[in-house]
This record gives sequence, structure tokens and C-alpha cells, in this order.
Amino acid sequence: MGRPRIKDVAEYAGVSAKTVSNVLNDYEHVSEQTRAAVREAIDALGYRVNIAGRQLRRGRTGMIALAVPDLDIAYFAELARHVMTETERLGSTTLLLETGGRREKELAAVRGFDAQFTDGVILSPLALQPRDLADRDTRLPLVLLGECNLPGSADHVAIDNVAAAREATEHLLSRGRRRIAVVGGDLRGTRNTSRLRTIGYQEALSAAGLALPDDLVLPVPEFRRADGAAAARSLMRLPERPDALLCLNDHLALGAVRALHEDGWSVPKDVDVVGFDDIEATRFSIPTITTVAPDKPGIARRAVQLLLERIDAGVPGGPAVDETAGHRLVVRESSGG
Repeated sequence: MGRPRIKDVAEYAGVSAKTVSNVLNDYEHVSEQTRAAVREAIDALGYRVNIAGRQLRRGRTGMIALAVPDLDIAYFAELARHVMTETERLGSTTLLLETGGRREKELAAVRGFDAQFTDGVILSPLALQPRDLADRDTRLPLVLLGECNLPGSADHVAIDNVAAAREATEHLLSRGRRRIAVVGGDLRGTRNTSRLRTIGYQEALSAAGLALPDDLVLPVPEFRRADGAAAARSLMRLPERPDALLCLNDHLALGAVRALHEDGWSVPKDVDVVGFDDIEATRFSIPTITTVAPDKPGIARRAVQLLLERIDAGVPGGPAVDETAGHRLVVRESSGG
């Protein structure tokens, strides 16, 4: 016998094919006795829903694209896993793509890669500018993630980076730290992550009556371990060294802790270290690293929900939705936890 079809299930259960379809789609107006008979037939015959056929009949592929800058950065890899888990739970498939933070690849993602294999796109952009989305085809649903400065152009999900950095800095201040350096900080650069988190750091210092020390705001070429190590060494050579490092992602924090250890500094005795993103490695480093933990499952869940709502609508919906996901500060050994 070939693969069982709906009509085979209907014959086995003694109902119509329409009734089987109603049960499969969980329609309300079906008696429990009929539901039980259809489920028994499904189990007996080994029937499986043809999701691909269902999607094609609805004019869809059942696939969404997730485009992130760099899968070597653990935050994006962990976030991608949560997105794929959520899409699978909801009956879709995720196509995962890496943009390298390059504008041309991010633009390709916004256009759906000029292909018909995706129903919508979730994109974490670094290089896009507002003008890049001004005339985009809104028939392709798009959800933006992260600290993009593209208001009103598409649905958007991110944490409150200003508040998160402010809370992390306040934690360091509460420990008596006063020479707090921000590794990856930048108020004038193009990386919006750095700008927002540096603003939060600045707000906490100002509230404590402290000036923003120019020599302790240190941009980095990239947000990688090697950049964190180099920044830590540079900062600790200052005539008046810092007593805490606020690193704007966990890769920078991991690199900083390693460099401090190699150069004979004790964390947290000599200097506190705090990171961002709560990647898995921070829970197993020595010392474990205090970090801002974004609600990654919540970000993924809401992004997928927003995208599927737009897809289900079939036509461009109302105004773009801008949602703020949760975060919390996880205090660990690197700042006295």
C-alpha cells in the first residue's frame, strides 16, 4: 500500500474527507466521538499531513529566511537555534543565512534574495540605512532584530539596550567601582549597538555624579575575543587604570578576562568584568562572567509570531510593530557574584 491519503482515513473512520480535514485543522464543530474515530484511523494507517502540499495550495513555500551577521558570534548562533525551534513548532522551516554585516547581503535579504523560496524574512542588520528600506516591496513580510536604527520601516524586536547598559553600570557602581571602562564603547560610530549601550553607561555615571571619562570609552575593530584582550591590555596600561570593564558583548569579556589573567591581574579582586548576551561560554569560564542576558527565546518567539501573522494576512498589514523584549543582569564571579 502506498502512502495513505485523506480519503483512506475517511473510509477507515466511516466519515467524509471533509470531516477528516476539519479534524486535522482542529475545527470546533466536530463531535468528540468523530474526532476519536478519525484519530484512531490516522494512527492505524500511519497517515501524515503533507505540509508541503498544504503550503503550496495556500500559495506558500512553508519556509522563512533568517539572516544574521556572523554565526561565529555565539549570540547569533544561539538566537538562530531559538528561531529554528519556534518555526519548526509552528510548522515552518528556517533557511539560515550569514550576511557578514555587509550592506549588499542585507539588501538581498530584504528583497527575499530575489527568489520565490521564502514566505518572509527575519533579519538582524548592521549596515542597512533608513533609505534602504524606504521603497522596499512590503508584500514580502520582514521582521528586524537587534539595535537597528530603522524606525517604522518593518516590524522590529529588540531589548532596551540603554536600560540594560545602565543597569550593568549601576551594578559596578554599587560595588564601589568608579573608574569603569566601556570596551567597545562609541558614541559617534555607525554601530548602533555600541552607541545605545554607551548611552546607558553614560546615564549611570551621570546619575552617580561622575563625569564621562574619554580615556575609558574604547571602540574596538570587531566584537571578538582578540579585540577584548587587546582593549583590556591597553586600558590597564593607563596611568590611572580602570577598576571595572563593561564589555559590550561576551566575546569581548572573555578575551578581556584571559588577557587580565595572563598579565597578572585578578578578576574581580583588581578589576570587575561584565559582558552582554549571556552566551553559554560565560557560564563555564574561570571566573564565570557577569552578563546582561537578553530573553533570546522570547525574541525568537515574538519575531516568528510577527512574521507569520504578516504572512497569514496575505497582504501588507497595518503600521510596523516595535516591540521590546526582556533582559536581566546575571551576576557571577567576575563581579563578585
